[in-house]
Amino acid sequence: MKSFACVLVISALCLNAFAQESFKCPDDFGFYPHSRSCDKYWKCDNNAAELKTCGNGLAFDASDPKFLTENCDYIHNVDCGDRAELEPPISTTHCERLYGIFPDEAKCDVFWNCWNGEASRYQCSPGLAYDREARVCMWADQVPECKNEEVAGGFTCPAAGEVSNAGSFSRHAHPDDCRKYYICLEGQAREYGCPIGTVFKIGDADGTGNCEDPEDVPGCEDYYGDLDLKSIRKSELLAGLQSSSASRATSAPKKAPRPAPASRNAPEPSN
Repeated sequence: MKSFACVLVISALCLNAFAQESFKCPDDFGFYPHSRSCDKYWKCDNNAAELKTCGNGLAFDASDPKFLTENCDYIHNVDCGDRAELEPPISTTHCERLYGIFPDEAKCDVFWNCWNGEASRYQCSPGLAYDREARVCMWADQVPECKNEEVAGGFTCPAAGEVSNAGSFSRHAHPDDCRKYYICLEGQAREYGCPIGTVFKIGDADGTGNCEDPEDVPGCEDYYGDLDLKSIRKSELLAGLQSSSASRATSAPKKAPRPAPASRNAPEPSN
């Protein structure tokens, strides 16, 4: 009766629905993409097809050439191709959809990971901001929608020519934290942190400085309090030696990817 009604009405909607309901399983078992929708797929079991829908904000990953994998992933991780249709968004606080990674509307260094409508808050490391396109934390001056001053704690770099001894960049002490300091590169401030056990010491020339032992930096002698720095350094040294030994024991060492600037101890530029 349903098919007969579709013929009489000659409705595109009915024809499309009929075409989808008549999906035939290519094999007895497998998971196959919907022809138009990216968040729907067909589950075939014993040659019987069942239409399934991924969670709101997820899409069906159809990259398995054997169609044996049932995998719904974040929409931005899936190549939908011509499967452009999606279910309408279901939103909750901080979540545009029930699943996904979304920026904070008020703070550019904050983003939210949403799972079934529950939002978990994440904040980029100091000096970084969340890039909505790349979906990673990047230097704030590289994120168009972010004002660098917002994540630099109000610190602004000296105007061009004010620091006479600076090369391509200059270093500046953090006003409140002995371990932190800023690097100014082309007028943009980026926050760094000294290795544990050290603090930033302002250099003799403007715009210079290095990480030194706290006892050598006036005003920062008690930065680490009662922390046993010698034990910490010994542990780090032993961990480094063990890591080095493990690397030498590996017959075919793998190349490590270049680390993203998501750490407060990111490598500095060189003059």
